[in-house]
Amino acid sequence: MADIKAADVQKLRKATGAGMMDCKKALQEADGDFDRAVVIIRKKGQAIANKRADREAGEGNVLAKIEGGFGAMISLNCETDFVAKNDDFVKFSTSILELALAEKPADLEALKVLPMGEQTVAEVITEKSGSIGEKLELAYYDFIKADKVQAYNHFGNNLATLVGFNKEGVDEQVAKDVAMQIAAMSPVAVAESDVAPEVIAKEKEIGREKALQEGKPENIVDRIAEGMVKKFLKENTLLNQDFTKDSKKTVAQYIKEADKDLQVTGFKRFAVK
Repeated sequence: MADIKAADVQKLRKATGAGMMDCKKALQEADGDFDRAVVIIRKKGQAIANKRADREAGEGNVLAKIEGGFGAMISLNCETDFVAKNDDFVKFSTSILELALAEKPADLEALKVLPMGEQTVAEVITEKSGSIGEKLELAYYDFIKADKVQAYNHFGNNLATLVGFNKEGVDEQVAKDVAMQIAAMSPVAVAESDVAPEVIAKEKEIGREKALQEGKPENIVDRIAEGMVKKFLKENTLLNQDFTKDSKKTVAQYIKEADKDLQVTGFKRFAVK
């Protein structure tokens, strides 16, 4: 058996992110051959990933960041809060976000196949799964392009938002307030006109069923259902929501008071729980 030096173990750890003992064992198994040891580490990562494929990755880091008029958001999920809060895991999540910002992939699958060193993002995640010992999953990626984009990362990295505006020079406090509104109130769309017809139809159906269950007369059931739809749209469209910092005004009124020409062009919101 080859004499395994501490420097070689450290070199393998740096290259793979695996633990010191795993690196030492891999080098011993490879009889000191560095490249073979890397393969052993990667195979172990794949084996662990396969073994834990049916586990729920319900924790993780949701991170958003902007660069000019482009904002990206990712969620790297894991099994436990302990791992999610680990500094190395946060740094790894951030490195994927930085890559997304730089390369601007079209969707989640395009991000997964981007090169990250000598491997793809997906391959590195699998390798990390082996070194950490938990299922890791790149569960979400999306982006916004706009004249002005604002990001908001909630404390604990379990929720983030992106919001786009139609013009540059937006007051930073206004932009942040809108991003935080989205985080707190989870709207389904910017305005009523942006809500999908099938969503409205479903809410109307729910309203009808509820009214009938409560014994309301058939001739007023549709009117009650329409009222429930209006209530749903008021509470779940960003511009119509009550502003969280001042419930006497809507978000639309708050924005117009700050800048009469300012418009929200779109938003993204994601949370791990």
